Amino acid sequence: MPSAQPLTPEEKLADAKRQLGLPRIVVICGSTRFMTEMAEADLRETTAGRIVVKPGCDLKSPHELWSDPVEAEALKVRLDDLHRAKIRLADEVLVVGDYIGDSTRAEIAYARSLGRAVRFTHPEVDPVSHKSDDGRRDT
Repeated sequence: MPSAQPLTPEEKLADAKRQLGLPRIVVICGSTRFMTEMAEADLRETTAGRIVVKPGCDLKSPHELWSDPVEAEALKVRLDDLHRAKIRLADEVLVVGDYIGDSTRAEIAYARSLGRAVRFTHPEVDPVSHKSDDGRRDT
């Protein structure tokens, strides 16, 4: 009798979430220039019964934790890794704002590579459906 294939870590996580009866987990992505809009999206997603994770730091706003440029660069790398972990944890991604920069574009591509659903507060900025000025598809 053939043995069953062992579950992947992703399958184990999905199974644990089902067994725990967890609501959908949504990770908010977008430029930190939209922190106010992210807070509003958090409110709306939470009142809709979803667990929300989002960026917790805005490195563009002054703070003693990232006042040293060398420490700030190291922190940015750690925060990018942390945000990718949030994307792996989440069931879906909500991209907030009417602008998509390189970091957010990379997060969207990463989420889609994992099979996560991606929603947009401004669907017209979706890089999959948006063409650049020279007519090529943004990716």
